[in-house]
Amino acid sequence: MPTKSSRFYSPTQPPSLSMSELVCKTLDHDATDVLIDKWLEHRNDAYWDWFMHVRERRHSALHALKRGEQLLAWSKGDFVPENIFMRTVDTARLIPLDRTWTTHVYHHRSMQDRKLSMMPVVFTMLPELMLLRGMHDHGCDDIFIIVTDMKRAEMDAATEYFKFVCQYTFGRAVKQDTEREIHYRHARLKHTLEHQRRTPCFPQIDLIFRAILYERRPPFIVLFSHQTTSYSQIFFTHPLFVPAAEIFFDFPSGCPNPCCTEDCEMIRFPRHGLDGAAVLPLKRGRRRGSFRRVRAREMCNWIDCDVAFSGNVPVGEASSKCSSSTNGKGSMDTVRPAVRGQVCSKCKLVRYCSAEHQRKDWEEHRRLCVKPVQIENTDV
Repeated sequence: MPTKSSRFYSPTQPPSLSMSELVCKTLDHDATDVLIDKWLEHRNDAYWDWFMHVRERRHSALHALKRGEQLLAWSKGDFVPENIFMRTVDTARLIPLDRTWTTHVYHHRSMQDRKLSMMPVVFTMLPELMLLRGMHDHGCDDIFIIVTDMKRAEMDAATEYFKFVCQYTFGRAVKQDTEREIHYRHARLKHTLEHQRRTPCFPQIDLIFRAILYERRPPFIVLFSHQTTSYSQIFFTHPLFVPAAEIFFDFPSGCPNPCCTEDCEMIRFPRHGLDGAAVLPLKRGRRRGSFRRVRAREMCNWIDCDVAFSGNVPVGEASSKCSSSTNGKGSMDTVRPAVRGQVCSKCKLVRYCSAEHQRKDWEEHRRLCVKPVQIENTDV
């Protein structure tokens, strides 16, 4: 691991997490469980109403036929994460939202000196983080949040900068003209944040942001503004990881103002799909420094099974309950061929490779399994 003295920071060169001067506060799975329990205890009516609408809509025969699409379903039981299921984008499994995660919160040392806790930062975005984590079967056991005090206009400028840098530096040789443009945009943001006395400074934000991308390969990164009116930006590393607009078009913003509009600074979840999401244009392929290609596939719904029905999956790849997301580098040397599988005859939403695995998964799947709502064709 490179040390601070052995690496020179540059906006166009891959940085290292060891070079950062920011403080990292890690909230483990137990801390996440505590926050979820607290969130359920102090229920927010806006989120409660939204989940109730999800339950009322349920799944239709159309969703049953299109098993590869995103789906959020709550069919039975009380309002708890273990009864709310979400289809993962990488394995197409329907898995409950009760899986916790580890959160790494990077912040300026002045917040630590003031003894400010990082748990409120995670608690503020808990519903969003729970849903984003639920979209992934593998590689999402770690979530990364960078705390700043940028205002919305500054956050938007930083968003455009990171899109530009990722487009021309990840897995690519930087051209001279592009390098000059990157340095210019970097200097302009650095000057703006220094003039407004923002902490941390922009070089530290840029360093930690790109270091996380290079070393950890996460599905998304959150920039959180610790202002009086919170505002945050979620950066996705692939379009497939963006929540579907068909599901989240009416997702609440979290703002207590009943007159909240689309311009409210509390809005952070991409409710309109790709149209309102910040997706980093990262190069993918086998070249060193590029991200691994993302391939959606459908697997047996039993969490410990590695059988795929479409595409191939690495043999022995860890399940979502014990997977490691430190770098997203799984071995692709040995693969199983695709098989047909059997669809659940009742809900028609999941598929299994054998009756044995269906029986093993029933204790969990029974909390979701209901007959789909039939769509009637009527002539207008």
